[in-house]
Amino acid sequence: MAGQSSAVASRTGNNPFLRGVSALSTLAGWCSAAMIVAAVAITCQMIFIRFALNGSTTWQTEAVIYLAIGSTLVGLPYVQKLRGHVNVDLIPLALSPRARYFMCLLTLSLSITMVAILFWYGFEHWHLTYERNWKSDTVWAVRLWIPYLALPVGFGLFLLQLIADLIAVVLKIDKPFGLEDV
Repeated sequence: MAGQSSAVASRTGNNPFLRGVSALSTLAGWCSAAMIVAAVAITCQMIFIRFALNGSTTWQTEAVIYLAIGSTLVGLPYVQKLRGHVNVDLIPLALSPRARYFMCLLTLSLSITMVAILFWYGFEHWHLTYERNWKSDTVWAVRLWIPYLALPVGFGLFLLQLIADLIAVVLKIDKPFGLEDV
């Protein structure tokens, strides 16, 4: 863990924006982990109610589904910060440092564009559910704006992390794709 935190610190330098985004991404990672822990605890409680007490459950399955989806979306910026997403280094390794730099700028710019579109439509969908006070068609009848809030929050923080990654490469605080020049 110490190696990861020092590697992340070296990618932010003394830039306050990069440090702030890194802190937000870390907070999102902790929230994502808390959602997974809550989902596991609710699943255990549901199993106990159903099989030990022979009772019925009304809200547990829906809550676990929303928590699992929410943890995935809210965890996006933390995984990006740690460079944990699936990537293939074959092409960047084969390129010259200059070509690698421009390829990194291109891929980050395209990623920012795609995630910005997802953020926009996610926010629009969340706002619609909030404005119309939509509820799930279950016994629990949860207000859907609550679980759907994970869409704009997750994609918004992911967008910030991608922008921070792009700024770090442009300012030469970080190497393109995290690869050293050979």
